[in-house]
Amino acid sequence: MKALAAVSFLTDIASDMIYPLLPVFLTTVVGVSATGLGMVEGLAETVSSLLRLPAGWWSDRIRRRKPLVVFGYLLAAVARPLIGIAQNLGQVMAIRIADRVGKGVRTAPRDALIADSVSDSQRGYAFGLHRAADSMGSVFGPLIAWAVLGLGLVDMRGLFLWAALPGLLSVVLLVLLVKERRPTASALTATAAAEQVAVQIKPVGRPERMNGEKLGTPFRRYVMVLFIFSLSTSTDAFLLLRASQLGVSVTMVPVLWAMLHVVKSASGVVGGALSDRLGRRPLILGGWTVYAATYLGFALATDLWHVWALFFVYGFYFGMTEGAEKALVADLAPESRRGTAFGWFNVAVGLAALPASVLFGVVWDQFGSQTAFVMGATIACVAAVMFALAVPATASRPTA
Repeated sequence: MKALAAVSFLTDIASDMIYPLLPVFLTTVVGVSATGLGMVEGLAETVSSLLRLPAGWWSDRIRRRKPLVVFGYLLAAVARPLIGIAQNLGQVMAIRIADRVGKGVRTAPRDALIADSVSDSQRGYAFGLHRAADSMGSVFGPLIAWAVLGLGLVDMRGLFLWAALPGLLSVVLLVLLVKERRPTASALTATAAAEQVAVQIKPVGRPERMNGEKLGTPFRRYVMVLFIFSLSTSTDAFLLLRASQLGVSVTMVPVLWAMLHVVKSASGVVGGALSDRLGRRPLILGGWTVYAATYLGFALATDLWHVWALFFVYGFYFGMTEGAEKALVADLAPESRRGTAFGWFNVAVGLAALPASVLFGVVWDQFGSQTAFVMGATIACVAAVMFALAVPATASRPTA
């Protein structure tokens, strides 16, 4: 678990040396609109998330997680820095998609690997720790970018190319330090028994599918509500664009992004651990409420200090929800189906990514940024009410 946290730390250094500057790069160097920005990020995230179901399912089927995780991290580490040589929107889109393909292949098997490595009562803490390490990488990455650009050592394109170093180092650590725990005898026995029963009752000729039928009604309801909430979660590139609109300079954008991830990292472990003690539902509901309030704040913001305050509060949304949301997946799914379950979890997010970002961008272009943020806040509030009704408290408490 700690080795995977270190891998994510280095990967996010590489990623966030680039990502905070990407909206500025696309709008000033490439010259795209808010709709175009939403299309690039939405399409990339959708492709990524749609791959997570087959990747998770395949890791269940072959009972191996690590090979898929290594491939995913390696592909992203190689593709991501190529933005430094991109000349047009098509090239940037192709590179972003390749980067997100790597993320899509690795995410569900990696999350299942984390869940496999800890006891049931520590899942929230484990995912919170992993996300905290992720967020700390997102602190150091922007600060490195800020220092390098501020000192004039390289330009924006050169910075993107240098991001290859921490990305490739993360792959080396993954190969050398991360050990995979094979399924327990009891889990394999239970899986074999379940599959034998399924063979006996399954109609002749019906192929095995990556469906959610064996994951249970509470899990399916959770995924459906998560999809609705994800329609409100357009790319964070729009937050950075709004920050620029309110007066944050290009050189200070990486610092703003780093501050956000300091809060995410500091609150992530605490949020995950609290979900182990209090149940997943209070943390998720609270986090979604913070998200809605933050988006409403971005709609109403008028001064520079509002941006810094809102990014600070926005970090608590991640800290409260990221560990709890993933731990709830592991709580609701049988051990032998976790890879598939995490795949469905990520598909729900991914299917919403493209319409969420494109719709946000279109509303921004047609009606203004304030209207777009109000729309996002409204969808988040509706999803929070649906979650409270659809996922009972008993289903959202961790197993003892």
